[in-house]
Amino acid sequence: MLGICRGRRKFLAVSLTLLFVPAFTWIYLFSGSFEDGKAASLSPIESQPHSPHYTASNQRERESLEIRMREVEEENQVLRKQLSLAQSRSPTHRRGNHSKTYSMEEGTGDSESLRAGIVAGNSSECGQQPAVEKCETIHVAIVCAGYNASRDVVTLVKSVLFHRRNPLHFHLIADAIAKQILATLFQTWMVPAVRIDFYDADELKSEVSWIPNKHYSGIYGLMKLVLTKTLPSNLERVIVLDTDITFATDIAELWAVFHKFKGQQVLGLVENQSDWYLGNLWKNHRPWPALGRGYNTGVILLLLDKLRKMKWEQMWRLTAERELMSMLSTSLADQDIFNAVIKQNPFLVYQLPCFWNVQLSDHTRSEQCYRDVSDLKVIHWNSPKKLRVKNKHVEFFRNLYLTFLEYDGNLLRRELFGCPSEADVNSENLQKQLSELDEDDLCYEFRRERFTVHRTHLYFLHYEYEPASDSTDVTLVAQLSMDRLQMLEAICKHWEGPISLALYLSDAEAQQFLRYAQGSEVLMSRRDVGYHIVYKEGQFYPVNLLRNVAMKHISTPYMFLSDIDFLPMYGLYEYLRKSVIQLDLANTKKALIVPAFETLRYRLSFPKSKAELLSMLDMGTLFTFRYHVWTKGHAPTNFAKWRTATTPYQVEWEADFEPYVVVRQDCPEYDRRFVGFGWNKVAHIMELDAQEYEFIVLPNAYMIHMPHAPSFDITKFRSNKQYRICLKTLKEEFQQDMSRHYGFAALKYLTAENNS
Repeated sequence: MLGICRGRRKFLAVSLTLLFVPAFTWIYLFSGSFEDGKAASLSPIESQPHSPHYTASNQRERESLEIRMREVEEENQVLRKQLSLAQSRSPTHRRGNHSKTYSMEEGTGDSESLRAGIVAGNSSECGQQPAVEKCETIHVAIVCAGYNASRDVVTLVKSVLFHRRNPLHFHLIADAIAKQILATLFQTWMVPAVRIDFYDADELKSEVSWIPNKHYSGIYGLMKLVLTKTLPSNLERVIVLDTDITFATDIAELWAVFHKFKGQQVLGLVENQSDWYLGNLWKNHRPWPALGRGYNTGVILLLLDKLRKMKWEQMWRLTAERELMSMLSTSLADQDIFNAVIKQNPFLVYQLPCFWNVQLSDHTRSEQCYRDVSDLKVIHWNSPKKLRVKNKHVEFFRNLYLTFLEYDGNLLRRELFGCPSEADVNSENLQKQLSELDEDDLCYEFRRERFTVHRTHLYFLHYEYEPASDSTDVTLVAQLSMDRLQMLEAICKHWEGPISLALYLSDAEAQQFLRYAQGSEVLMSRRDVGYHIVYKEGQFYPVNLLRNVAMKHISTPYMFLSDIDFLPMYGLYEYLRKSVIQLDLANTKKALIVPAFETLRYRLSFPKSKAELLSMLDMGTLFTFRYHVWTKGHAPTNFAKWRTATTPYQVEWEADFEPYVVVRQDCPEYDRRFVGFGWNKVAHIMELDAQEYEFIVLPNAYMIHMPHAPSFDITKFRSNKQYRICLKTLKEEFQQDMSRHYGFAALKYLTAENNS
């Protein structure tokens, strides 16, 4: 017996270390936000999360926090390994229930009693058995609709993934928009031990559309009521979360609370922290019936199996019908109906401690919920004002939220220690492709980039598009990184039609872009611009992947394949739509060429007509694009003929030709083997030629390249000999692939003199 308890004490010592390190870490991480025990106030700029400007010091602070968080993760992994070793050596572990291993997670109050037992020297008990199995899957349900809610879900998921030690299964009740965005995001995120299932929110509308609702969440704010019908019938329990939630602890601790439910308790809820249901916020305020202060439904523990047996569906419907006769509509969506049901059936509720849902709206008493911010476990931004709420610790909460908002999601792709992931076909195929590469190859990194999976967040901002009635609509397609952001407003002024952009950004840069866009009247006035974030990973700029992402997500039958540093002529959008009809692009394989010019002047009086452009060419204010450094790239356009042309004319493909073209939506993708600088557009035009596209130059169209500092990739190309060698190797391999794929007709690509 003595040997067993010694083994348990060793196990407990390591376990408690693992429990306390994250808690003390959070105190340490955010201690910089406090001075003399009080929250340090932010500057006016820092206190505005949607301001387009952030101070450098605030940025450095957050970067420092991120570095420290990574260090903590590494320390935690070491501690988990020690814990596992302690478990495997423990005699009790060997003799006990061999089919279960446990994670030392806190259930509410469990850890306190455990520590009390140790302090009291309770050698007979040797502590309590934890309530969550080590590799037990935790189920989480979230209702998500629209573009903005999709961004909120990502931040919530990051906070959960950062702390978690268990497999997760997310059940997302989503509309078509959110499903498209989140399905792509999770598919490209490839986080081990995370499963995603979607449920069509639009199909559920009829279940709740009969309930009038004044809340800003709209009809989707009522869908938590029908989860017993929506989620799989064999799912027994689930944690339900609003999208505006941030976790500051492992979600397994909350999952463990299910074991505390007794009798007929089927709902785990935190008491509402405002006076809303007391009815004294303002004169004539008449809330729905509630038990005392009522309960907030931002975080709910649902025992689905018991709820179904209790006929929950019938219970809430009857209650809602009765109360709506006098209340006429809900003010707080599902929360009003949950509370009305609980008022009649108090036995249904297990009241969660308030730190599981600290509510940050202006009228809450959240500050009475905790003694120290390090005690908090879940923060709920349940106000339309979100980060601008009034609270004495709001800077702490905001910093916590912003840390996860800008946290590098690639760091969350870690395997769970001791919990093997389910087999994933995409992941296995990727590993197989990478294993076939030769790591000793000097061009290994170039080849690897072709198979790198980049996290992709489609439609990062709100997007609306109404199809043109004549089916001639054209989308401008381009890609960019942070250093070209200043071009966006100018392009929106020059191009009146829809735009599809792929932006290569880090998580922190994505938030900077968001603030920039929301602070721009020009960008906010345009709803037909699709912004697709491809998150940074690896050492190369994946230019052709970005182009493919932007091409894939257009809503029009035609697209203008451009670059972000070109301004199209005024009126080009309408001119291209007319050209599409004139040249019968719908029924022929044509690529319409928009001639490219450039200026070396940062300030340019943009030519408003072809005649004005020709005058500027003659004066030396403008040049044909890359005339001085790469003439062959656009020489086949035949600018001499274009000067006097009044009708479209055909040109032939030549080596290294890389014009900017208008094509149908079904044209081939860009080849991903080409990254950074060099041969990325050339290869695409070559493939169009191989597929027998005709190249037609438009006589009254033009675009002008605006000057900018050289990109990092072109600098690398010019200075790194190995870079140029690898590019030449990839080019030769591409030409060979073309010949194999297109046969005799493509032999000319092998013999063409390509000295790029």
